[in-house]
Amino acid sequence: MTNQSHPICSMTGFASAQSATEDDLAFTLTLKSVNHRFLDLGLRLPGDCDGLEVALRRLIKERVKRGHVDVTLYMDRRAKESTHTIKLNKELLAAHVNAFHEAAKLHHFNVEPDLNQLLMMPGVLTTEAAAATLDETRGSALQTAVLMLAATLLDRLNAVRAAEGAALAAELRASMLRLRDLAEEAAVLRAGAREAHYERLRTRIGELLRGDAASSETGTRAADSRLLAEAALLVERSDIEEELVRLRAHIESFLAMLDAGGELGKRLDFLLQELNREANTLLSKTTGGDPGIGLRLTTLGLEMKSEIERAREQVQNLE
Repeated sequence: MTNQSHPICSMTGFASAQSATEDDLAFTLTLKSVNHRFLDLGLRLPGDCDGLEVALRRLIKERVKRGHVDVTLYMDRRAKESTHTIKLNKELLAAHVNAFHEAAKLHHFNVEPDLNQLLMMPGVLTTEAAAATLDETRGSALQTAVLMLAATLLDRLNAVRAAEGAALAAELRASMLRLRDLAEEAAVLRAGAREAHYERLRTRIGELLRGDAASSETGTRAADSRLLAEAALLVERSDIEEELVRLRAHIESFLAMLDAGGELGKRLDFLLQELNREANTLLSKTTGGDPGIGLRLTTLGLEMKSEIERAREQVQNLE
């Protein structure tokens, strides 16, 4: 195993932090990434941050190549940034007054309600803080602060993605080594399977020829020679040597890519499709010949497919 020139990154990660502008406008920025076929950005920002959105998209595209990335900016516009509005719930106040008069009439009291007491009833008065919009100066200060924090968070996010990517790469490497062992065992069985297949066909042909009593000796030899040539062709077509050669080549290419590192997700996925194709072809050639050898080759082919499928699940997480 060689040192990677570029890290292998997962597409899954999370980073979040709080900060504030120089004039004390606090905010929280959160980055979360998950799997996706391409780079897909989802930004949730306050309505008066259009310029910031463009800058954030540009920054993220420089640092992240693949995955769905959610970016959320929470603003904490403090008391001095807000105007407060007191609202009177006229309907609720009227209901309290009517209830007071009805109770007074019912019990024959000649009194009027105390307005101060009524205004203190829950829900009669409400206070709302209306956040002021950012002016150009403060908007620029916010953008600068958010972009500085975003750069730091992207470093954290990519560190998390790289750590998980290294773990995935280790699992994929182990998977390829297991696949190579299966291919080597199949190669050992191949010679015996080829000979057994040939002998089985030769025996069947001999039985057929001996059963043809009407054939002359010369005709029998000619037919024997022709049928044996056909049998040899069938044996050649059932041989798994080419599939094993391609399997080995794909496995070595896979391991070399892991050594090189970088953005491998799509390339490794394509290579696993090729490996799966070779495993399918190998399985289609395991019939005939010695039943024991054929059964073991079938088992090996199925184990190959299972290993390839496990590797494909891991590769889907890579950038």
